[in-house]
Amino acid sequence: MKIAVLKETTEGERRVSASAETVKKFIGLGAIVAVESGAGATASVSDQAFADAGAIIGDRSAVLADADILLGVAGPTPASLVGVKPGAWLVAGLNPFAERARVDEYAALGVEALAMEFMPRITRAQSMDILSSQSNLSGYKSVLDAASEYGKAFPMMMTAAGTVSAARVFVMGVGVAGLQAIATARRLGAQVSATDVRSAVKEQIESLGAKAIFVEDVKGIEGEGSGGYATEMSDEYKAAQAALVSSHIAKQDIVITTALIPGRPAPRLISDAQIASMKPGSVIVDLAVEAGGNVEGAVAGQVVEVHGVKIVGHRNVPSRLATDASALFSRNLFNFLSAFWDKEAGKPVLDEEIGNAIRLTQGGKVVSERLLS
Repeated sequence: MKIAVLKETTEGERRVSASAETVKKFIGLGAIVAVESGAGATASVSDQAFADAGAIIGDRSAVLADADILLGVAGPTPASLVGVKPGAWLVAGLNPFAERARVDEYAALGVEALAMEFMPRITRAQSMDILSSQSNLSGYKSVLDAASEYGKAFPMMMTAAGTVSAARVFVMGVGVAGLQAIATARRLGAQVSATDVRSAVKEQIESLGAKAIFVEDVKGIEGEGSGGYATEMSDEYKAAQAALVSSHIAKQDIVITTALIPGRPAPRLISDAQIASMKPGSVIVDLAVEAGGNVEGAVAGQVVEVHGVKIVGHRNVPSRLATDASALFSRNLFNFLSAFWDKEAGKPVLDEEIGNAIRLTQGGKVVSERLLS
């Protein structure tokens, strides 16, 4: 069983899909691990560190040769997989909805593409969930990015020259990223509030010491989709939420938006008119900018200023913390493969629940129901 660790080729991607730690663990299971030269350089993992862990270092063609499992962070271009063995597994974050044509090409190559972001949100798969591990870091980094752009201090400071008021931070969307953003902003001394369409997260917000801002008058709307994700809301709820947010957002110094709906464009949470109501010097961080953005006027990969408000739209936020993000991502991949490792077969054997959930292609065809429906 040969496992290949590929060097990322996506622009701006600094993470790597393995660490010296996981290489050792894979070898302990009986696998041969081959790492493409330079794969870990941007994540502070040298070729020597991989070699010391027992990996074979080589170029792309040598690493791909006879590989049974290919590991990546982002999906590699099909053209870069020339020579791959038919039936080999490709295990990575494959962005299946946005890269649908690429999935067809994986099928044509004969690889079995396994999309880690399709991992079901069930208890036994928590340690395999790349979305949660990477979103956790995104939420943390979003607050640091906001603090970097904000021209004032976060905590209240009482000095002989006068008092500095605490920054007001509003988090919109309280999933993994939102909860970490709340916790980080609180640690920095900000006055934090948060909202979400899912009423079930109200207690989580309050447990972190933040104020929960929720629509109370619209009945029968919980906002909970399958697998714990948010879902589309009714027009009635959207109108009520917009009115509530408009009155609240005008008083905020920093707003962080994290709302995503799998397979759909990010919902619009903040309009141009709402931005105009904010104080000059305020900051908005849009963590959903690559999916179309929660904020009107946000630009992917840029920090722009609208009505005197800075809108931060960094791409691939986890990659801005490449070393830690890589360590967590690589553990997710190891936890996944090792959980299904069959000692007699000397390879992982997937069960139906998780296998059917994450498998995009098999036997030269696209088989994922989520892509075929």
